Amino acid sequence: QVQLVESGGGSVQPGGSLRLSCAASGFSFVSYAMSWVRQAPGKELEWVAHVGADALNKYYADSVKGRFSISRENAKNTVYLEMRDLKSEDTAMYYCTKDGGHWSPDYWGAGTLVTVSP
Repeated sequence: QVQLVESGGGSVQPGGSLRLSCAASGFSFVSYAMSWVRQAPGKELEWVAHVGADALNKYYADSVKGRFSISRENAKNTVYLEMRDLKSEDTAMYYCTKDGGHWSPDYWGAGTLVTVSP
């Protein structure tokens, strides 16, 4: 079955950096686009970044553009989210999602928590 397992979250000070990883299994990873979605405490889900199956097409939410970078390593069935210059408003649970078509996620990981505070 499809499994998405995130890792790399933690606590960091403003201005710091983190790299999130998502290990995927149970499907043909190279055939699907992947995304990161986050949910801050008390707020709605926010799409963060998307990478196409070919790893070439990448898209970002305006709130993270220029600070976050999404990438994937198809040989390792892994997608990454490199985050730098983190801000308190980046505090959230970060979820890795598999694209089920038309940018609509059909599978989600359990999430990894990122906390940005002094």
